[in-house]
Amino acid sequence: MHKLNIDEIRKDFPILNQKINGHRLAYLDNAATTQKPYQVIDAIYNYNKTSHGNPHRGVHQLSVRATEEYDLAKERVRKFINAKSVEEIIFTRNTTESINLIANSYGMEFIKENDEIVLAISEHHSNILPWQRVAKEKNAVLKYMYLNEEGRITHEEIMNKITPKTKLVSIAHMSNVLGTIHPIEEIIDYAHKIGATVIIDGAQSTPHIKVDVQSLDADFYVFSGHKMLGPMGIGVVYGKKEILEKMPPFLMGGDMIEYVYEDYATFAPLPFKFEAGTQNVEGAVGLRAAIDYLEKIGIDKIEEHEKELVEYALDKMLSIPYIKIQGPKDLNKRGGIISFTVDDVHPHDVSTILDSYGVAVRAGHHCAQPLMRFLNVPATSRISFYLYNNKEDIDQFIEGLKEVRKWLGYES
Repeated sequence: MHKLNIDEIRKDFPILNQKINGHRLAYLDNAATTQKPYQVIDAIYNYNKTSHGNPHRGVHQLSVRATEEYDLAKERVRKFINAKSVEEIIFTRNTTESINLIANSYGMEFIKENDEIVLAISEHHSNILPWQRVAKEKNAVLKYMYLNEEGRITHEEIMNKITPKTKLVSIAHMSNVLGTIHPIEEIIDYAHKIGATVIIDGAQSTPHIKVDVQSLDADFYVFSGHKMLGPMGIGVVYGKKEILEKMPPFLMGGDMIEYVYEDYATFAPLPFKFEAGTQNVEGAVGLRAAIDYLEKIGIDKIEEHEKELVEYALDKMLSIPYIKIQGPKDLNKRGGIISFTVDDVHPHDVSTILDSYGVAVRAGHHCAQPLMRFLNVPATSRISFYLYNNKEDIDQFIEGLKEVRKWLGYES
């Protein structure tokens, strides 16, 4: 496999050319949001310059063009994740809205009293709070699968927590804190054997590893555009057609109806039933351009490149005695996310000091407070990689990291 030409790739990302606090920018906060190449920026600009109109609402040329752009984006997403039909692709604002759609439509309709909903303790709040609400409203039982010392969900934990009472399992493909790639194939297979529905949060996985929803056999798969070079404000719900057809609409309004009378309405077919109101066409256009860019580079090459970066970074970080790594060390069980703590220094201070060296990292609980309590840490710092990162970014991060404790009066 040919390696990525990172120097050439970085030329496509204008934001990486700037200096931060007098230093080159080492952007290592990709798990939060990624930067955009010219190809995405230009696609959004050209849409607004030549084709902006309200889709599905008019017969004039700008409306027709906007509709065509929107529909092309949906087909592009379908092909990217290998869904059977565009009827199974619903656009939302982000992964959070995607999960809320499923919880408020599927969850409120089909979860009954004493049913079990199973999550992982490592879930993002957006994959916890909606299910807390469903469990409370429906008098259902919320259960968690816990992690072993390597940050993994074991076979035994899956067997113990997913039971004949389990009606729904919702889990991230990859942890946004630990970088752990969870055994979702095993979870999906076992959950289906006992008749449970499975939702996969693909916010952290879709940008980095090849996703085939038919091969996975997940009932739902959700992700965001802004974590894969696209714009903010565009997300995706993939759902099996036979399930989506049974679900009531989540939002009501224009474009999701068939006929409206004074006292009742009938709804449009899939996927429009779940897309009320004017949609984010420029976001869809940007997502389509982002997918084009990623597939031209090659998802497999991106995954391999990130493994090299993780190996390089872990090797250097583990050599520093006051750094503690959270999550798996095995490269085959993790993605390009590394959470860590610095002895005697709060993660917010770590992030602030690193910013003075031009290094952008994340700090805090990462919208995963239950996981922080489980790990017995108040917060962590986090670096996360993408296709435009290189070893120079990591060297710059390590150099700054070695100065952090000195800023606070420690010898090293």
